Amino acid sequence: FAQITAEESEDEPPSREERADARLSEREAAGGNNEGAVTAETEGDGQRDGEEAEQPDQTPMLSNKPRKKKKKRKTKKTSAGETLEDNDLEDIDSLLEKIEDTNGLSQETQGGIITDSRPLLYVEHRNLNPENELKRYFGARAVLGDQRPRQRQRQYVRSTWLTAPKNTWPRYSKTGIAMQLVDTRRGVQYFTFEHHREYQQVQFKFLDAVESMDPNNIVLLLQMNPYHVDSLLQLSDVCRMQEDQEMARDLIERALYSLECAFHPVFSLTSGTCRLDYRRPENRAFFLALFKHLMFLEKRGCPRTALEFCKLILSLDPENDPLCVLLLIDFLSLRAREYTFLTRMFQEWESHRNLSQLPNFAFSVPLAYFFLSQQEERSELELSQARERAARLIQLALIMFPSVLMPLLDHCGVQPDARVASHSFFGLNAQISQPPALNQLMSLYVGRTHSLWKDPAVMAWLETNVREVLRMVDARDPLVEESEHKRKMRYQSAPRNIYRHVILSEMKEATAALPLEVTSQPVMGFDPLPPLDSIVSYTRPERTNHPSNESTLSLFFRSLLPNFNLQGDIRHDGDEEAGAGQDLNQGVNRLMAAMRDMLANIQFQEPPRDDNPEGDGDWD
Repeated sequence: FAQITAEESEDEPPSREERADARLSEREAAGGNNEGAVTAETEGDGQRDGEEAEQPDQTPMLSNKPRKKKKKRKTKKTSAGETLEDNDLEDIDSLLEKIEDTNGLSQETQGGIITDSRPLLYVEHRNLNPENELKRYFGARAVLGDQRPRQRQRQYVRSTWLTAPKNTWPRYSKTGIAMQLVDTRRGVQYFTFEHHREYQQVQFKFLDAVESMDPNNIVLLLQMNPYHVDSLLQLSDVCRMQEDQEMARDLIERALYSLECAFHPVFSLTSGTCRLDYRRPENRAFFLALFKHLMFLEKRGCPRTALEFCKLILSLDPENDPLCVLLLIDFLSLRAREYTFLTRMFQEWESHRNLSQLPNFAFSVPLAYFFLSQQEERSELELSQARERAARLIQLALIMFPSVLMPLLDHCGVQPDARVASHSFFGLNAQISQPPALNQLMSLYVGRTHSLWKDPAVMAWLETNVREVLRMVDARDPLVEESEHKRKMRYQSAPRNIYRHVILSEMKEATAALPLEVTSQPVMGFDPLPPLDSIVSYTRPERTNHPSNESTLSLFFRSLLPNFNLQGDIRHDGDEEAGAGQDLNQGVNRLMAAMRDMLANIQFQEPPRDDNPEGDGDWD
């Protein structure tokens, strides 16, 4: 069906333009004779119908139905044309636009006309498929190869937007996940995933497998439940640590497929008006699967597709941004060369989100303006405005975050001149005096985007603005002192979503700067740093709790005998404590006696001495 829709969208617009031109030329030739114009129109349409009527014989049978619909549309346009008399080109164009709207043009065609009026976080379906981006780079034959015949053989596979199911996957069946519409406020719809009872039981088994610290238990669980989302996420991390990137990516795609099959009928990926609450544990898997998927896409060389997934994550909760993708979206925009999107986002969100207070936006936005100023197809006015904005914003960024410059030059392998290296404003003191939270943001940005600054033209532009900033510092510009005051007052502690983003990004420079309260607690790949105000819909049943004050000896016994109970059989009468102590002593004595017998009866078999018949004597 995708191919049929593509054929229609490619064939229909030229035919409409041809009909409009034919009607105009025939009216001019008729010299104002309305009847002649109408007759010429109907004859022209009849000829074209006759020409196209021969085509279905040469095409597959599936293409006949759209062709017949196209003829009906032509009759409507002819009848609409009959109501027109002596109208000019603008009237005909307006009529054709109305007809296109009533016939329901695809969003892509409409989007080509009104691209700038779309919402900022509008997501296009075709940009969610990495194959479309790879086709632009390498061609369809190199990307698809012989995949098309094999895909046609599996007719039962459900078509999805986030990822394409593979022949190697187990056959999908309902997993016990559903999505419900919770609320609708001001045109925004709030959804949530729900776990049915059977899925909850699998979730409890998964938590037991995680606590066992044995990945094989998760593998066994996935063999019985091949589309359990949290197991797929956790096992993907294990495969990635073992350098099996292909399997890790495949598991994430399978998790996305499982979640998309559970979507609510009115849940839309592209509208930007559907929300999911990260505080609900059932929703977190979707956020994490999308984030891990876009990281694989970026490493695979598909930054445009990764940017579209980043916009999708941000649209699910733009206010709270639980995975803090605002720290990533600028890098993906620059890599995908979507400079206009980045500058538009900065202009629309700066007033209420203060994006300039994030080091990544403070440096990436002027870099985007600089790249725009290098595009020769733009007018001279646009180029000069882009150059002015780039210079002004990069100077503000260097004044606000001076500690970024030296690590950035170091990662790029550039040696600064003596004046810059010796100046106290950009020196080592700027990095030592900044708060730890700001150090994390700076390390994250430099480690992620330093490759974009290696261009010699970019470095020359940066050098010019660094000298201008030093001139302002030496002149004691009040902006310098104001920025220093802002740095000391802000960035005292980073919010939890930034820590979560640093952990998921796995940037060595930023991970090393994480505080002790984050690194000291265990971090699970299926739910890193869960929110402190989580909304729990169901709880795990209580398990037999072992006493926390166990001795080393009791822990050793439990490792040998899993059923060993330190407290023994507790009596429920008045002598409870005495009975417990007596049973404890008896149990320990029995265990010690059994251990002595076991050690006494251990016999070691002597090794054969055929290779050395003489020997060196017995061991003492």
